[in-house]
Amino acid sequence: MFIEQYPLSSAQPLTEAYIHRTDERVESLFGYHSEQEQDWIRRMKRLEHTAASRADAVALAETLRAYNTRFGASPEMIASIGAIAEGAPVIVGGQQAGLWSGPIMVVHKAVSIIGAAKWASELLGRTVVPVFWIAGEDHDWDEANHTYVMSGNHELRKLGVQRPEGARTSVSRTTIDEETWRSLLAELDQALPHAEFKPAMMEQLTAAAERASTLSELFAAILTLLFGKEGLVLLDADEPSVRKLESPMFRRLIEHNDDLEQAYISTAERVKSFGYEPQADVVPASANLFVFQAAKGNERTLLHKLEGKFRDRKGTSVWTMDELLHLADHEPWQLSNNVLTRPLMQDYLLPVLGTVLGPGEIAYWSLTGEAFRRLDMEMPIVVPRMSFTLVEGTIAKHMAKYDLTFEDVRLRFEERKQRWLMEQDKHAIDERFAAVKQSFNDLYGPILALAASVQAGLAPLGETNHRKIVEQIEYLETKTKDAHNKQYEASTRQLDRIASSLWPAGKPQERVLNMTAYWNRYGFTWLERLLEAPFDRTGGHRIVYL
Repeated sequence: MFIEQYPLSSAQPLTEAYIHRTDERVESLFGYHSEQEQDWIRRMKRLEHTAASRADAVALAETLRAYNTRFGASPEMIASIGAIAEGAPVIVGGQQAGLWSGPIMVVHKAVSIIGAAKWASELLGRTVVPVFWIAGEDHDWDEANHTYVMSGNHELRKLGVQRPEGARTSVSRTTIDEETWRSLLAELDQALPHAEFKPAMMEQLTAAAERASTLSELFAAILTLLFGKEGLVLLDADEPSVRKLESPMFRRLIEHNDDLEQAYISTAERVKSFGYEPQADVVPASANLFVFQAAKGNERTLLHKLEGKFRDRKGTSVWTMDELLHLADHEPWQLSNNVLTRPLMQDYLLPVLGTVLGPGEIAYWSLTGEAFRRLDMEMPIVVPRMSFTLVEGTIAKHMAKYDLTFEDVRLRFEERKQRWLMEQDKHAIDERFAAVKQSFNDLYGPILALAASVQAGLAPLGETNHRKIVEQIEYLETKTKDAHNKQYEASTRQLDRIASSLWPAGKPQERVLNMTAYWNRYGFTWLERLLEAPFDRTGGHRIVYL
């Protein structure tokens, strides 16, 4: 295996400023920095002093053990949960569930969480547990319901599942029936090319689907298959047993809601004053909490505030503070966080040493520092997620053949492709047709002028005639080029395969392709390569040659 570092910018200016420490004002939004070893030690001491203010570790471990066992938890996962019961700190990162695990950046996040936990364990001389937070409370079905795979003919294919009939509730509360699972498995089997590890993979994915009644449960079962030996603990934010543990924190979020609102608004203004655009909507009068309305099929409803009460956007449903506090105390599973309150809830539920975040997440977490302080809490260490581009052996050979770098594929692929085709043109097609068109224009100009001098009305006719003749020359030019390029169809396919593998649909590989493409061909070897990559506290991008 060969790994090459590549400076891939995140396109998030605030995140880049945090990672590379180019703006002290941005650092002040966070408090700690992942690159500073001393900050990890300071954060650990803080966790030890504030243990009593968080959810009970033993009760949390019991909940995690019951949940993870449902998906065939490995001995290593059970050991990790045991460490949590004894007060071990955690590295946590999360993602909404996706079909067949969603885009491969989900795997990158899990690898980063595991790498950070191992590194921190060595630094601190104690067990640090990796935890994956499944954002099952999210109701964005269109984001969770699909994935992309590369078919046998190297075409990008979208696989998806329609939302079942019913209310717009969370992904973890949206049930998928057995017939739909069978259809999804058949679709995946048909889309992927036949390869060495396909039968075993399909068998394991079938078993995972049999354990699942929702996309979140399938997601958990797949992560268990991939990372069980690494001791990665899974937590679904929408599990009723988890919500029960969160009850006291929901009460605080409701009681201090106005104070938190002002904290988010003031921080957003501060971010703007630094010259950055806030990456999460900070809306005045937003409670930054959701309610699941049982009377409406558990529809997930964002709460807004007006005249001392909480209401839905249209004002058709209204709650008093006492009614919400009653839910917090007695039915906390009917409440849910948004992107700005989830960091607070996560820090209450878990002893978070560090949180692994992607570029966009880092940008919106910058809005939460003051909210943490208002509740006498402290933002954990923000750890940038590592990212990878996987390069298969055949792709690497083709890149060498056409003298292409990853930079070429990412920034100027079509230009390089056309240049290569032009270099194969021994007939100088472009130049010769250009010369013909120029000669025609030179010859036709005087004739057009002559006709117009005889009768002015002939000028438009002449112009039309001129345009038609040029169009015919260009038509023949196109056909000639097509005939020439057809001789290089195999090469064109190889070039296009490079782009579709490394930068599919004009986007980073990790944001499009699903991991089954690599599992299908390499078994778990590709994953082992990622887990072997050195952990980098500042994230960064690596090109991994398989």
